[in-house]
Amino acid sequence: MRLGGRRKSTNIQDMRGSGSSSRGGFGRTTQRVRLPSGGRTVRSSGGGLGGIILLVVLFFVLRSCGIDPLQILAGSSGGSGFEQMLPQTQTQNQTPRATPRTDAQTEFVSRVLAETEDVWNGIFKANGQQYPEPVLVLFSNQVRSACGFASAASGPFYCPGDKKLYIDLNFFDELEQKFKAGGDFAQAYVIAHEVGHHVQNIIGVLPKFNQMRQRMSQAEANAMSIRVELQADCFAGVWGYYTEQKGLLSRGDLEEALNAATQIGDDTIQRRTQGYVVPESFNHGTSAQRREWFGRGFESGKLEACDTFNNDV
Repeated sequence: MRLGGRRKSTNIQDMRGSGSSSRGGFGRTTQRVRLPSGGRTVRSSGGGLGGIILLVVLFFVLRSCGIDPLQILAGSSGGSGFEQMLPQTQTQNQTPRATPRTDAQTEFVSRVLAETEDVWNGIFKANGQQYPEPVLVLFSNQVRSACGFASAASGPFYCPGDKKLYIDLNFFDELEQKFKAGGDFAQAYVIAHEVGHHVQNIIGVLPKFNQMRQRMSQAEANAMSIRVELQADCFAGVWGYYTEQKGLLSRGDLEEALNAATQIGDDTIQRRTQGYVVPESFNHGTSAQRREWFGRGFESGKLEACDTFNNDV
């Protein structure tokens, strides 16, 4: 990527070594939205959430009419995303922001985040709305979020409760060494995917899913989570489209992102970790699915191309 001289985001909260990362209990039932780390859950092949992509359009239409769609979609107090939120004990304003370090990797992450801000600010502005920029939290080992404790082992994640992205930068080493997905655009894809979850949260996709999952079986909810993840991949691709239009990609960058999408597919992870594939346990999408939906966003640059809910995935 050609990010030299590009602006750096100010929405970086560096909690490495600040004391907020602690070795406490790690709750696995909180509502984080993350890249897969090989965990197994059950899904069914059926189930659908017809019309949810209309939220992308309806969000802007309703807001232009002075109606807040998030109030309509709120299914529980503070709840949104995959599972019912734990009580929120902190907000963005209650958490002190540490000064970001000036190492090269932090600068790269802040520049990538800035590029996502520029793209999504532009998309929202074109629809007469303002994009609420998320904060990206850098941590080491473990961190406390509005979704509870999280460890670096769970990978990067987005917490709908505080609208923040969380990442231990050591994950990028794991991405290259364990997942064989090195490269700066592969790393940028990880960030853009989590930003995609933030967009889903803002336009109402995650709140709607949380509302409807109360009536779903666990298998149906797991099946639907694949569609949520693939849409976040597609949104990351939309960001990639505009990044390419600005001339910021180098030769081979697209291949890096597509390889990363391949390496973190449920089927590929299972083959690597256990030697065989259990399709009914998939919860993020296969390698082919993740490549396809990132590619759809990258080729079109349009949100309507990311309808994972009314199309076969």
